[in-house]
Amino acid sequence: MFTKLRQMVDERGKVMHMLRADSAAFRGFGEIYFSTVHPGAIKGWHIHKRMVLNYAVPHGCIKFVLYDDRLESATTGELQEIFLGPDNYCLVTVPPLVWNGFKGVGTETAIVANCASIPHDPDEIERKSPFDPSIPYDWTLQHR
Repeated sequence: MFTKLRQMVDERGKVMHMLRADSAAFRGFGEIYFSTVHPGAIKGWHIHKRMVLNYAVPHGCIKFVLYDDRLESATTGELQEIFLGPDNYCLVTVPPLVWNGFKGVGTETAIVANCASIPHDPDEIERKSPFDPSIPYDWTLQHR
């Protein structure tokens, strides 16, 4: 699920909304955290068994990629690539059991915010190398 987010800009700076309790994307509150990713660095792949992720990128830019290998899903086998940052400021809601990862793009370190539906539990997450062949994605720069 993708939700365009509001930014209120004036001469002092801006306010960047992320998630409200009355939003259609809100599935409960577990924790919010921020991570950074340097240009060219990859953080992925990972999947959560129960957690709903809500990502937004208020600073910098990332290439965010989702891969659905759920057999019962209408999108089984599909990849989705989204560039997130202040120029495309939106909330990406990732349901449980969807593989995801991201790569820092551009020239500056990106800040990635996640408002997760449950507190972090190391027993409900699974990780793979960004280059694991079971996920058919190439993280290199694509000249399109």
